[in-house]
Amino acid sequence: MNETITTQLDHRTIREFTDESVSDAVMDTLFEVAMHTATSTGTQAASVIWVKDKAKQRRLAEINGQEYVGRAPIYLMFVADVHRGAQILREAGVDDGGARSMDFATSAFTDACLMVQNVTVAAESLGLGVTILGGMQNDTRGVIEVLGLPDLTYPVLGMIVGHPNQEPALKPRIPTQYRVMVDEYTEPDNWHDALAQYDEDMQTYYDLRKANKPEPAFTKQVIEKYSNPQPGRAAIIEVLSEQGFTVQMPSANQQAPRRD
Repeated sequence: MNETITTQLDHRTIREFTDESVSDAVMDTLFEVAMHTATSTGTQAASVIWVKDKAKQRRLAEINGQEYVGRAPIYLMFVADVHRGAQILREAGVDDGGARSMDFATSAFTDACLMVQNVTVAAESLGLGVTILGGMQNDTRGVIEVLGLPDLTYPVLGMIVGHPNQEPALKPRIPTQYRVMVDEYTEPDNWHDALAQYDEDMQTYYDLRKANKPEPAFTKQVIEKYSNPQPGRAAIIEVLSEQGFTVQMPSANQQAPRRD
């Protein structure tokens, strides 16, 4: 155990912040951390947009469906960005068709996700709080319009950052034994039986957004969420295509990208 691991194990979502500003020096540090995140084949195919325009932030909050997002001191959008590489090809007079493959789209997507996690740990180690936002998937076309995203980019995750003004309880997690496996995928004979104690633990957890109302059992949450997918998020493939990506799987003999 060390300070880094202690910070990671103490992670909790912070949705309300004090009026204290986050200094430019701290933001520069967070951006340096973002730049040094592992990246597929060294292409560095993820970018960050710091949304300072409060009107744009409020619009993104509307898309996210969460009012507090519009009030946060700092709003960051992490973007899968193959556009930069494609532009380098174009400027060199090289056809950009290869850059449009789903191989590079998914690599850029994971680059952005890794960047989000790196920045999260860094921010929390400095005493800041964050919320990672996936709600832009409700209307990715709207996000693309608000942020002026060019072809071969895609908004992956947002993040709000600030000095915490709340102390939420630590949210229980599924026991490690059911998520860490050895050599092959394993699972219990019955998930409801295996997670019975965890269901009870979850029902003792109170989300600060739902005053005096405990969380429902985890298995009930899964049934509800997986049975009712959000319609706005069904257009991901269509939007990727509109952004210029060739929506097809890479060939079977194509090697997985290396992370430097």
